[in-house]
Amino acid sequence: MHLLDNKVVLVTGAGGGIGRDIALAMAREGAQVVVNDIGASVAGEGNDAGPAQRVVDEIRAAGGQAVANTDSVSEAASAARIVTTALDTFGRLDVVVNNAGILRDRFFHKMSAEEFDAVIKVHLYGTFHVSRAAAPHFKEQQSGAYVHMTSTSGLIGNLGQANYAAAKLGIAALSKSIALDMQKFGVRSNCISPFAWSRMIGSIPTETPEEQARVDRLKQMTPAKIAPLAVALASDRSVQVNGQIFAVRNNEIFLMSQPRPVRSVHRSEGWSPESVLAQALPALQASFFDLERSGDVFCWDPV
Repeated sequence: MHLLDNKVVLVTGAGGGIGRDIALAMAREGAQVVVNDIGASVAGEGNDAGPAQRVVDEIRAAGGQAVANTDSVSEAASAARIVTTALDTFGRLDVVVNNAGILRDRFFHKMSAEEFDAVIKVHLYGTFHVSRAAAPHFKEQQSGAYVHMTSTSGLIGNLGQANYAAAKLGIAALSKSIALDMQKFGVRSNCISPFAWSRMIGSIPTETPEEQARVDRLKQMTPAKIAPLAVALASDRSVQVNGQIFAVRNNEIFLMSQPRPVRSVHRSEGWSPESVLAQALPALQASFFDLERSGDVFCWDPV
């Protein structure tokens, strides 16, 4: 018996990188897989059916079952067709892995509305559209699992990624809402923040020895390292795991914190702007968070 026997898994952005390795791992554990990928560039430009079909061919060559789909996640109608592909081909859907993504990095004061909108549409709207299309089927069968890809760019912060960070932090909130709303139907929703070398981060500059050393460290973190956690979260043996945010960094798995109160101040007569400035902010300042980037928090070499 495999962990995912008789399960149907849909993986978006599965033509390469993290999505490809997740799709292959799901198939190895017995799942029937819908491999979705439009075959676009990292920036989301162009279309090519080849990447999705090549992953399907790999799965079939290994004795598994898979079907390719090249619909976009960024629009409701096309996202619904991805779900329909699973239902028409395999008769059901059990797991959705929202992995599709693009990058349009730019410092905030230079970022265009189009660059912001394009990234939000694929990451945040794409996660919503595919998840929403699957939700009625999960509700009807009283089971289902969502695995969404978030990022420390949103959970912690990074330079030049306001669009990506906003989308990825939004995905974490969306996942929690799905978990809350659908737990009564036996549906769970969790996030993974992956550290992995892929074409999504292949454009990192290497102009200095320090930058080259950073890229060399990143290359240790292969996309295949993300797949085991995704498979585990898809399996029935993780039914107790819901509404959580994990990170995977090479051989490390982290449970990430979620916003909670850390300190409070109280004034029985209420606050004025002056008293906030004189008392509240100074009292809270010791617990302020530093203006950190992902690399400042994850500052040790991958293990």
